[in-house]
Amino acid sequence: MKAAACAAIVIAAPASGQGKTSITAALASFYRLQGKQVRVFKIGPDFLDPMILEQASSHPVYQLDLWMVGEQHSRSLLYRAALTADIILIEGVMGLFDGSPSTADFASQLGLPVLTVIDGSAMAQTFGALAYGLANYRDDVQVKGVIANRIGSERHYHMLRDSLPDDISCYGALPRQTDASLPSRHLGLVQAEEIDDLQHRLTILAKQLILNEATSLPEIIFEDRDSILIEKQLQGIRIGIAKDAAFSFIYPANLDILQQLGAEIVFFSPLNDTEIPIVDSLYFPGGYPELHLQRLGNNSTMIASIRTHHSSEKPILAECGGMLYLSDSITDKVGETADMVGLLSGKAILQGRFTALALQQASFSGGELRGHTYHHSVFETGLKTEQALITSAQCPNDSPYSEVVYQVKGLTATYIHFYFPSDPVLTAKLFTP
Repeated sequence: MKAAACAAIVIAAPASGQGKTSITAALASFYRLQGKQVRVFKIGPDFLDPMILEQASSHPVYQLDLWMVGEQHSRSLLYRAALTADIILIEGVMGLFDGSPSTADFASQLGLPVLTVIDGSAMAQTFGALAYGLANYRDDVQVKGVIANRIGSERHYHMLRDSLPDDISCYGALPRQTDASLPSRHLGLVQAEEIDDLQHRLTILAKQLILNEATSLPEIIFEDRDSILIEKQLQGIRIGIAKDAAFSFIYPANLDILQQLGAEIVFFSPLNDTEIPIVDSLYFPGGYPELHLQRLGNNSTMIASIRTHHSSEKPILAECGGMLYLSDSITDKVGETADMVGLLSGKAILQGRFTALALQQASFSGGELRGHTYHHSVFETGLKTEQALITSAQCPNDSPYSEVVYQVKGLTATYIHFYFPSDPVLTAKLFTP
């Protein structure tokens, strides 16, 4: 079995909002500025954090997960990164022990050490108690140390550091941010390309990062256990993928699997282009169409070209924001409504808070695709089974939440963000004319 060694750590926290992404980005930028090759991964479904981390590391950020990605493929991704990287940073999801599977489950299963990020802005000695609890809650999780985030001063940092038990190392700290903070909106962090001075902010984070020179990241041996052979089922197929500020939630692994299947990928912009390119199939991923209602709705030549593609019953896959764009209309949070493409009968209405958050597995004829759902809208439709093939997905961890998958002619539309490597054969069928 092939193996490669590389320094690596999982970056976790006691809860969301502690600053995992800021610390991970600061570490990646710090090591990259030292001339090291840094690869960053994200545990669990996410699109926005990886955009920031890609800018920090100068490499695409892939998902790792025991259920959606799978243990073997996760190990293979880490192995391939270790072949060329000096350091691998793996950002966890939510709190260290939250969810099923959790960050702790992943770290334990793959034998990876954990570095915890704790927001120390409103605490002193309790910092040490919290770190102790995280380190001792499960015997199978190796918590190697802690980083203090949002410290107020050097004295504050020393107070937090001195509160730690002797067997828990303090790897360092990051001061409370003003100019270098990472902005957010309703789905999470603002997209990287929308932050004009992102590289400047990342450089500030790297320079302000306080690292304890007495600590170092442990070296891990990664093995390649993924032996799946991909047949060229999409050889000669051109797939047009919507990609711009409105449609950007695309897993790098999805692009990889389409190319491994033999497809030629052509990107286009529903915001800026006048029509779709000459393609056999279309893919509309999720994103923020609700932030660009007038530009999307007024691009009549683009809409006409999409309708022509659909009338020929050529394949279209639309996920979340992509599905909303292909529906009759979208209404944003302030009540502004715009007509959209109109391929899927129904209207989308943005809500004041998120309306769905769950892992999902959808069964089709010939296979199952895994993925997740996370959205702030509701889709009101009168579609019935005699008008569309309607399938309900299932959540793997006992959640009753179930998304619907609509199939009308060549269109497959759903709120689910699919992870294509979970079933390459089925993925090929969805894009095959």
